[in-house]
Amino acid sequence: MGNNISYERELAFQADRRKATTEFIKITSDLWYDKSIEIVLFKNQIIDRSVSDIIQLHEYAGEFVQKPISIFDSVEILRAINDLELPPSKLDIGKLTYEYHSDNGQDVDDIRTFVTGKLKNANDTEDICPKDVVLYGFGRIGRLLARELMAKTGKGNQLRLRAVVTKDKLDKEILEKKAGLLRIDSVHGKFMGTVDVDVDQKALIINGTTVHFISAENPAELDYTQYGISEALIIDSSGDFRNKVDLEMHLESKGVSKVLLTASGKEIPNIVHGVNHLEHDPETNKIFAAASCTTNAIAPILKVVEDSLGIIKGHLETIHAYTNDQNLIDNVHAKFRRGRTTALNMVITETGAGEAVSKAIPSLEGKLTSNAIRVPIPNGSLAILNLEIRNKTSLDGINTILKKYALEGDLVEQIKYSLNKEMVSSDIIGTSAPAIYDSKATIVSSNEKNVVLYIWYDNEYGYSHQVIRLAKYISKVRRFTYY
Repeated sequence: MGNNISYERELAFQADRRKATTEFIKITSDLWYDKSIEIVLFKNQIIDRSVSDIIQLHEYAGEFVQKPISIFDSVEILRAINDLELPPSKLDIGKLTYEYHSDNGQDVDDIRTFVTGKLKNANDTEDICPKDVVLYGFGRIGRLLARELMAKTGKGNQLRLRAVVTKDKLDKEILEKKAGLLRIDSVHGKFMGTVDVDVDQKALIINGTTVHFISAENPAELDYTQYGISEALIIDSSGDFRNKVDLEMHLESKGVSKVLLTASGKEIPNIVHGVNHLEHDPETNKIFAAASCTTNAIAPILKVVEDSLGIIKGHLETIHAYTNDQNLIDNVHAKFRRGRTTALNMVITETGAGEAVSKAIPSLEGKLTSNAIRVPIPNGSLAILNLEIRNKTSLDGINTILKKYALEGDLVEQIKYSLNKEMVSSDIIGTSAPAIYDSKATIVSSNEKNVVLYIWYDNEYGYSHQVIRLAKYISKVRRFTYY
């Protein structure tokens, strides 16, 4: 009899929890579509997630902060947020719930008072003017950027995707093919929205919004104003232009104000958002580079270690997914070894990430060597940092440092702290943080002066989010955030 009563209680609790999660999803959606307030849970995206996803994220959050992160508390906090008059914002419900429990022993009367106090500075932020965006290139990164920009358009308060430029002749067949590639991706799955083709306008209608497609070989010849686009940000993922002179051609076209390259660039600021973006004023620069996916993965971790422990020297080895420039079967390639078939080989090649990271963290100049191994998987990479540090540490010591930075401070969007003992590369696909710190794989030498850190990264999805973060910064459309 006792077992049956216990079982019935468990069933009742599960029903109550799922019902609360359904309300959580509804309030989250209402906040986003009605008020342009985006809710995340310790940096994990919530929009369009299922009940099971939300419950699992709460369980991860509780394990991460070692305090109860209850869906019931989260719903109460969301109700309080919904009652406030807030500007467009991005709020971390996990951090708020964690702080509520931490502060509750300090005479916090109720959740509404707590939330009001935490978000009291929200209305001090300046109004933002939406920014038109043109994607120059529609490959792996271009399509992911299109997905994320359209999925996060909301009421259009920030970045507005208005057009895509490609070299293709834009007939019905090509437009249909591009629509198909946007609808479903072999790595990232289905696009959570609608994509239709408008042949007459040479456009895709994405979630009911027109995105013009433009065919061009030379960016300087374009006039975006004829599409109603003005003061646009060009995000160039074409791979055709890497230096200042070439990228300046974008600024010669009508309707453009700024350019962002999705790669490391020459003679222009190379920026890892969260690490060095504040060192470059959007008012005085017109061309920016978002560095490489590997640089964005290692720079946040290296900054933490450099600031906390000091780095004497080190080596970076990145185990990287194959890329589109490699050969499907053996053939001649501009680079040695990359000509060998991607599907059957691990391929040693070079990476400039070790040198590039010093552009974001100048104190590391000359301290890092680097190399890369391409492996037969389409996405999901791993950077291994072997570092000699200035100040001694322990395994618990360095994990505590990284966990703190993942929880609070300027790098919470960039660093995800993993507790997963079983994690493999497929598990990190779809992670928006560019650096996933594998706390269970870290090695510290017996002399406590050498550490080996394993940093996973979705070299497509995580990097694309870094590009969007930087795009918002240089376009001056960053909202009030509470992390």
